Amino acid sequence: MRLRPPAHWREHLTSPLTWHYAGAGLLLMLTIVLGIWCGIDFMDTSMSHSDALANKQVDLKALELETVPLRGLDKRVDKTREQIKEFYAKRIPTSYSAIAGRIGELQVKAGVRLTRVSYLQGRPGARLTEITMDAGISGEYPQIMRFVNALERDPTFFVIRAMSLTGQQGGLVNLRLRFSTWMRPEDAAASGLPTATGTEAAAPAKEGE
Repeated sequence: MRLRPPAHWREHLTSPLTWHYAGAGLLLMLTIVLGIWCGIDFMDTSMSHSDALANKQVDLKALELETVPLRGLDKRVDKTREQIKEFYAKRIPTSYSAIAGRIGELQVKAGVRLTRVSYLQGRPGARLTEITMDAGISGEYPQIMRFVNALERDPTFFVIRAMSLTGQQGGLVNLRLRFSTWMRPEDAAASGLPTATGTEAAAPAKEGE
């Protein structure tokens, strides 16, 4: 024997209002599910965008650190150019007479005597030409050392290449000194002196020579 639902239950089940509520409930559940799904997707998207933004910020910071050495480069270049100009103006002689005159002044101040000075002009460089001098100097040992020290510290750019004692008489010492300075190629060429080749370069003075 089959049980049948009461008549009022059948009426409720067949009522349009009941189906309306059921449909509304189903739509509500679907809306909730879709909302949760969209929320999860939004969170994933937001996290992805946050990671991308963080990576961009890291890249930007790295780029800033890489460009730090280049900041103010134009000013440093201008400063270097000014320093080069100042070096040329104060420390590079413009003629052989300027070189000879400065050596003569140092000789008088130190109290030594130059027995000879020979000049050898090197090959012209891109910016400078080396001028090598081979000199014989006599005087007491303190005087000679005073001359050598003054030569190294002089505003004119002198570089000592070699030196050796060649003899001693009483309190006087004879010294052979080889040193260099530099001139602009055009100034060196204006002197009219021949230019040395690689085989003509003066050999350094040797001890006991």
